[in-house]
Amino acid sequence: MSEERGRARDFGIPLTGEPGEWNAITDVPGVQVGYVTLTGGDDVRTGVTALLPRGRDGVGTPCAAGWHSLNGNGEMTGTAWLEESGSLAVPVLLTNTYAVGPVHRGVVEWVRTHRRDMAPEWLLPVVTETWDGYLHDIHGAHVTPAHAGAAIDAAAGGPVAEGGVGGGTGMRCYGYKGGSGTASRVVRYGAERYTVGVFVQANFGARRELVVAGAPLGRELAEAARGGGGGSGGSGGVAGTGAGGGPGAGTGRGDGSYESREGAGGPVNPVDSASPVSPVDSANPVQSPSPVDPERPVPPGAGSVIVVVATDAPLLPGQCKALARRVPLGLARTGTTGSHFSGDLFLAFSTANPGALTSTFPPRPAPEGDAGEDAPYETLRFIPWGRVDPFHTAVVEAVEEAVLNVLTAAEPMSGRDGHHVPAFPLAALAGMREARTG
Repeated sequence: MSEERGRARDFGIPLTGEPGEWNAITDVPGVQVGYVTLTGGDDVRTGVTALLPRGRDGVGTPCAAGWHSLNGNGEMTGTAWLEESGSLAVPVLLTNTYAVGPVHRGVVEWVRTHRRDMAPEWLLPVVTETWDGYLHDIHGAHVTPAHAGAAIDAAAGGPVAEGGVGGGTGMRCYGYKGGSGTASRVVRYGAERYTVGVFVQANFGARRELVVAGAPLGRELAEAARGGGGGSGGSGGVAGTGAGGGPGAGTGRGDGSYESREGAGGPVNPVDSASPVSPVDSANPVQSPSPVDPERPVPPGAGSVIVVVATDAPLLPGQCKALARRVPLGLARTGTTGSHFSGDLFLAFSTANPGALTSTFPPRPAPEGDAGEDAPYETLRFIPWGRVDPFHTAVVEAVEEAVLNVLTAAEPMSGRDGHHVPAFPLAALAGMREARTG
């Protein structure tokens, strides 16, 4: 019998800070999240996530923004212009590594269709990724520009689904099923009440690294897996075996990597160009080769993590960048040390000060050396630098919780070549729940 999944707080994990109404990035007024989840056959396990800072009606209205790279083994388009202008005016989309191109094109097509006033000007969409090729046929052209538009159209406020949905469909985290997660924190500033929300696409971490509320559960689970203890219902159990009983169930190696019971060998190695490949099925042009090198498995901890931070607090672009730089502190609370083989990229934006930081073409360029009558100014209201520490704290707390929400929500999943990833074993949290309710 499978375990009923939920959010981290449902299982008694002690977490600090005050969450917003939904404990989600959508607690920031105006922010919307949309998913397209693609699952089909034995090898399609992917999708697209759209994050809209000001909702569909606010596309084109800039937000102050900044970004940070902890480890650059990944991709986030549009960051050169974001760094230059300090602003973000279009949706942010998350997908798999090889779908960045079609998703980027899909954002452009959506804007051309729905915002013709913006179409004549340049567009530099922000599209980012993590690698889902262990469960998903990542070389197949399964994600199209239309899926990007559909994710934007599906975006809404309110509660946000977590686990194996959207861009996080085929992801792994700390050797268990990963994916999409979110959390928020309320920050009081004088008489004002602001919100910091985060969204995580989690595909990182070795099992032995996992820390939950300061407890080294990952080390215990990895040791139990090496000892051959049993799990049940495909959830991994405390021993992390992931014995779901069906085709494609996998056995945990203890280090967070998996091997197929159908003889596919070790995990797909995305960096080994010498890996042997199987012939492409000419009757199925979207089926990809299966690069598997059992002698060189992916190092534990390899993967990627994308985090988007939103707030309605009035911040400067540099202060948004400071929020993005605090994301690794929240990730570190869950145990990761930041693998060289992980692309860890973070973006933060503020929805305050609408109408500022514009970069549209002037209606009538003035003659050289003459400002003419059209010489406008813009104004930014912002929290003083010396008062931003509570917002840093909110980022760290929310990031930690969002990652744990991924793990407690995500269901086990089987995918390409019989690969299987178990869910995090909720039984390992029983002691925390008893301590909270006892």
